[in-house]
Amino acid sequence: MRVLGFGDNIVDRFLDRGLEYPGGNAVNVAVYARRLGAHAEYLGVLGDDQAGPFLRASIEDAGVPTPRCVVRAGESGVSSLRVIDGDRVFLGWNGGGVTVREPIDLADGREEYASTFDVVHSSVYSRTEEQLPRLRAHDLLVSFDLSSEAEFRQPRYLDRVAPYADLVLLSCAGLAEDAAFAVLDDAVSRGAGLALGTRGTDDALVTDGRVHCSAPAEMIDDDVIVDTMGCGDAFVAGFLVDLHASGWRRDSAASESALHHALQAGARAARDQCRVEGAFARGRPIGDPVAANMW
Repeated sequence: MRVLGFGDNIVDRFLDRGLEYPGGNAVNVAVYARRLGAHAEYLGVLGDDQAGPFLRASIEDAGVPTPRCVVRAGESGVSSLRVIDGDRVFLGWNGGGVTVREPIDLADGREEYASTFDVVHSSVYSRTEEQLPRLRAHDLLVSFDLSSEAEFRQPRYLDRVAPYADLVLLSCAGLAEDAAFAVLDDAVSRGAGLALGTRGTDDALVTDGRVHCSAPAEMIDDDVIVDTMGCGDAFVAGFLVDLHASGWRRDSAASESALHHALQAGARAARDQCRVEGAFARGRPIGDPVAANMW
């Protein structure tokens, strides 16, 4: 299985630890898919500041090549966080830097490169919505993370993304099962092949518009939780790798048993991610005290 993370990268600065880590939704899913045995690569825009080489070297050190990444003038994306009682708390970000301001596109041979993968994963933080129809034209699966913000649940936005996505992921934390399935069903009705909902320690859900499946979270003792950074990304990576292995393709619908098995695989991957510092470790001291205290 070949997985391409397409879009965002970011530096996650943990102010309570004095450390910063590589991350980003598209990056994380690629790294976690590689961890699960897939061949994974990353395609995105990197800043030409001192954080850009750090991000690229960290991604490649995790076993994910970046041969077609683009370096553009500007700052890297930076988010500021603290961990409180085991949960990450976001304090702010710089808007994603050049990665979001001048997002990756499929020009200059990058479309042909992306077409060699089985699954291409992107997100709302990648600003790749305009590229989805071009990806959809190829014999590959498109996965897209819709996150949790209300603006990405609006019909106007969903109608831009859902028709070109074989899988959409929505964070449904705090929603009862019926309410969560209503959100997922809406995404499928707008064109998505599958809609996957994660709900923290509550059951994860998936629907293809015909069947509703759920599976419980894999619990872990509080004393071994490092933080929850990347758990949602780990879930979708585990789900994608397992479901693809079962034979799921655009022209071959997944069975109910395969969907349930993939939910369990996602839950295991999310559980294991709780033991990892940052998105995928490789932290370094925050070297710029001005930047570290920008929020």
